[in-house]
Amino acid sequence: MSFLRLLCTSIAFLFVLLSPAASNISGSTKRRREEVIAHRGAVATDDGRCSKIGVDVLRIGGHAVDAAVAASLCLGVVSPASSGIGGGAFMLLREANGKAQAFDMRETAPLKASMNMYAGNAALKATGALSVAVPGELAGLHKAWKQHGRLPWERLVKPAEILARKGFKISPYLRTQMESSKSAILADKGLRQVFTSNGELLQVGDICYNKKLAETLRKISIYGTKPFYNGSIGLNLVRDIQRAGGIMTLNDLKRYEVKMREPISANILGLKVLSIPPPSSGGVSMVLALNILTQYAVPSGLSGSLGIHRLIESLKHAFAVRMNLGDPEFVDVSKFVTDMISLEFAKKLKSTIYDNMTFGPNHYGGRWSQVHDHGTSHISIADSDRNAVSMTTTVNAYFGSKILSPSTGIVLNNEMDDFSMPINSSGNTPPPAPPNFIRPGKKPLSSMTPTIVLKDEKLKGVVGASGGSNIIAATTEVFLNHFARGLDPLSSVMAPRIYHQLIPNVVMYENWTTVTGDHFEVSSRIRSDLQKKGHILRGLAGGAISQFIVHKLEGRKVKGSSGELVAVSDPRKGGIPAGF
Repeated sequence: MSFLRLLCTSIAFLFVLLSPAASNISGSTKRRREEVIAHRGAVATDDGRCSKIGVDVLRIGGHAVDAAVAASLCLGVVSPASSGIGGGAFMLLREANGKAQAFDMRETAPLKASMNMYAGNAALKATGALSVAVPGELAGLHKAWKQHGRLPWERLVKPAEILARKGFKISPYLRTQMESSKSAILADKGLRQVFTSNGELLQVGDICYNKKLAETLRKISIYGTKPFYNGSIGLNLVRDIQRAGGIMTLNDLKRYEVKMREPISANILGLKVLSIPPPSSGGVSMVLALNILTQYAVPSGLSGSLGIHRLIESLKHAFAVRMNLGDPEFVDVSKFVTDMISLEFAKKLKSTIYDNMTFGPNHYGGRWSQVHDHGTSHISIADSDRNAVSMTTTVNAYFGSKILSPSTGIVLNNEMDDFSMPINSSGNTPPPAPPNFIRPGKKPLSSMTPTIVLKDEKLKGVVGASGGSNIIAATTEVFLNHFARGLDPLSSVMAPRIYHQLIPNVVMYENWTTVTGDHFEVSSRIRSDLQKKGHILRGLAGGAISQFIVHKLEGRKVKGSSGELVAVSDPRKGGIPAGF
């Protein structure tokens, strides 16, 4: 990218926050590869190779779920630091006939797990074999395909198998993840065999092979999920975990069950917003923040530094309430869910927001300390019938538990780290959240926020993000940028973001140059205004990654289509969408 183009793009990003109601931003609306316009179908993922694989499935008549299977399995190969069949996911499906389903394929605690299993040692919870929860992604993908798939299962798995067997180029973003995890990669036999050569990390553009994973995927393509959950793959996987000191057994895999849940639904700005219910806190937290914010004048009340301040305050309220949530199979969360999607509850919280100042965490009523989850990949899909899938998938931290199963090629999650752990809190630190304590078979709290937006019961948007606890703010901001402030889809994704998670009481603002050469930074003027209101600010060289599809119901239509699709992959991770 030339210096002049980089400068223009950076200036445009700063302008977005100074005037978020603008619908055209100089320098950022120029056609970029991160945006495609389609009429039949579109797929937006973190990696252009996986977007293309998904669209190839749609081209030959595949359902949105078929494309989700193929694209997510692809991501598990080429973006293994973020997701894969060693992890879990949430899939939100909204069919063209109006039916909506939430597939909860979140990982579960092994049967030998217990509330005090780490004895206060956070390191054991974060990395290593004891941090591995029972993977659910593959079971969830297969269940969704059994219900809705149109193409043969083998056809959907094969592209990922080929990439693993014949090799794929290391992307710039994967290389940055590898560099940040270098010591862990070098320390683990499985990771070292795949991601190094002659003792050094592979470089951008180097060909990476994972032939053990290719063989695993070959068996899955032929025999479905049985080898994984009750067969040779599972036996090998469990053996590797136990050799590393883990507690998972084949019985854990046999007992894994995908949960079907009713999506949450809210009416916001004349739109129906669908998202995932607990054990993810993402959907209800986003709805609560939006219900607070849309009580101000739209878009003027959400513009400039005052609009940013109000966004921060709404996020602080949402994060205070969300830690009362947990796995609904183990905790009664119904009252909190009802409150979080209630306009009346939002009105009460709005009355505690002051436009001239912010407050400490106690003001927002938070009883429990936060859990800071990590990583993930997000996929947004719309097919030719306008069935839509919004799916977020994860192994949690970069390379999960920092273990790659040598016999299967699978990167293992560290999802146990998303549970709260009993500790003796002191000083100003709130205690850990009991609703999120470990129980055998329980699913940890999540921030994943796959979302589908409807207008008059017709598809209007598919959105979500990756990036752990930052997902909630990012998805909320992209929604506001387009549906409240009127920005075009690309500008809505590319606008610089702020994040707040209540504890620590710090505003994190984007200030970084990405792998694409784009620089994202909240303007100094807005930062100064926020500081005058009492906010503590800290620059963040990173953030959440959003994939966004907008369905334009109005305007020119191509014969056989029901409107234009604009698909955007976030340049922060180097993603590219695909469409036809």
